Amino acid sequence: MALSGRAALRWGPLLPSRCPFAAPLCRPAWLPAASERPYSSRGKEKLDMSTYPVESIRNFSIIAHVDHGKSTLADRLLEITGTISKTDRNKQVLDKLQVERERGITVKAQSASLFYNHEGINYLLNLIDTPGHVDFSYEVSRSLSACQGVILVVDANEGIQAQTVANFYLAFEAQLSIIPVINKIDLKNADPERVEKQIEKLFDIPTDECVRISAKQGTNVEKVLQKVIEKIPPPQCNTTDPLKALVFDSTFDHYRGVVANIALFGGEIAKGQKIVSAHTKKRYEVNEVGILAPSEQPTHKLYAGQVGYLIAGMKEVTEAQIGDTLFLYKQPVEPLPGFKSAKPMVFAGMYPIDQTEYNNLKSALERLTLNDSSVTVHRDSSLALGAGWRLGFLGLLHMEVFNQRLEQEYNMSVILTAPTVPYKAVLSSAKLKKEYGKDQITIISPAQFPDKLSVSEYLEPTVLGTIVTPHEYIGKIITLCQDRRAVQKDMLYIDENRVMLKYLFPLNEIVVDFYDALKSLSSGYASFDYEDAGYQSADLVKMDILLNGNPVEELATVIHKDKAYAAGKLLCERLKETIPRQLFEIAIQAAIGKKIIARETLKPYRKNVVAKCYGGDITRKMKLLKRQAEGKKLMRKIGNVEVPRDAFIRVLRRETDK
Repeated sequence: MALSGRAALRWGPLLPSRCPFAAPLCRPAWLPAASERPYSSRGKEKLDMSTYPVESIRNFSIIAHVDHGKSTLADRLLEITGTISKTDRNKQVLDKLQVERERGITVKAQSASLFYNHEGINYLLNLIDTPGHVDFSYEVSRSLSACQGVILVVDANEGIQAQTVANFYLAFEAQLSIIPVINKIDLKNADPERVEKQIEKLFDIPTDECVRISAKQGTNVEKVLQKVIEKIPPPQCNTTDPLKALVFDSTFDHYRGVVANIALFGGEIAKGQKIVSAHTKKRYEVNEVGILAPSEQPTHKLYAGQVGYLIAGMKEVTEAQIGDTLFLYKQPVEPLPGFKSAKPMVFAGMYPIDQTEYNNLKSALERLTLNDSSVTVHRDSSLALGAGWRLGFLGLLHMEVFNQRLEQEYNMSVILTAPTVPYKAVLSSAKLKKEYGKDQITIISPAQFPDKLSVSEYLEPTVLGTIVTPHEYIGKIITLCQDRRAVQKDMLYIDENRVMLKYLFPLNEIVVDFYDALKSLSSGYASFDYEDAGYQSADLVKMDILLNGNPVEELATVIHKDKAYAAGKLLCERLKETIPRQLFEIAIQAAIGKKIIARETLKPYRKNVVAKCYGGDITRKMKLLKRQAEGKKLMRKIGNVEVPRDAFIRVLRRETDK
């Protein structure tokens, strides 16, 4: 049946393309090509990974201090191996999160598989780009579990920094091969000889083993790949062994459920196989396996020694536990050691701005904590702010990035309270010991703080801090550390200009603004890193805030006795500015037990009752003023001060406006 011209125009585009009447189908400009669509992996040609035996596989990670050029080096490696095409737009290719691109830092460790031919042999290089900031060292330690070697990048201009030292020891303790690389040799002030001497002095690595490169310009980067093949050993595993896969990372996809990143320590895995999780004991069928190059590339199988991704219909966010071992159904294996669970260093309350958003925020938190398993979540509620959660983070930057990701990825606005640290109390009361079932309890919020009479001692967390600084700032930095109750442990000159200081800090002294103060004192040149150093005895007190004698639970804090007066005065002043005035006087007090340590008075609104008196006897005026004072006194007795929600938010926010 032939269509008339007008009908052909109307119906032509809707007919199949093989119909002689159909107009050619054009792809609209807004629709990406099939190859660019994120979920078009079904149409991709699957790779055959059996051509890469264990001997030709190298698993390695890039570690460094913040901003020393890890992601830039990863971009050049991807270009040299042909994984991505060379363009000027290749900046932070592996940094996929918006927060990473905005801040120019790596937050999530990202992996990519590179194919490289060296001396006629095809090698499979699995690269993992790691974060450099101290708060994300948990990501680094997780990544190193899937590697046999590391590239340690050091800036030729700045030299060894605090996080360089911390990351070196992480790799050294894991007994990995270390390739030192000196980056940014193209800079005007670069001094690679000085940096080589620092590496030799601190890490005992000979200067001739260092590779000098410029990742930005691509100078000498090929030599790094050759060193990776020569120095890093292949993984110790066999394809004939039963399947043993380590889940070292996972993400949540709205359409396909959980995508787990796995490293195979034995056997092989293919679509259709039935696997079991050692942690949950649940059974799954494998829907897809593949490698990240750096986008998802499906393969027929993954073999021992290889690193890739797995989709197996895991719908619940809790099912892909990081550090879990996967094995074939009816072929159980000894689970891999997994990871030490991350230890939260900072706690903060998180509440929805509007309580109707509670369930949406709950599901957003569940999905984000799957992607960032180092966050701990406890239910919490507050009279002023409603139902919410008490979250544990690895540090302040971690807390800020988590909050930013909630806003950007899930469109959630939240109230985040001031950060606190976890204290411990050694109980002396037999009644409390029986109630808790243990001698020691951990206090993560002031509401749990036990009375001094039932406690033999309080303990506060400490950290061993490493500061690397130019020597001209030593005096200021030592004074700053002493103000923060720190104890000096070590002082070492790395070279004639740079000094490494080691201090034992109470964690609550560095948690809010120590890093900012250190940077401003040293004009931005000092770097800081810390590691957990256990607990020490401390003179801790619970400071309550009283409004007209009534305690306000949400504003109570646990603080060291020496710092209580200054902190109480600051909080009272801030409250005076934020609480609206009433018709009666409000006394804002900071108290430790029964003792008042600071006070501010919010004056009442007052009517001028003597305005109508023109001249006359003074007793008339005194009578009117006395009557007004009695009315105010009565009003104060029965008046109830309610702190408005926005005043709470302003006081509880982290800003330390002093």
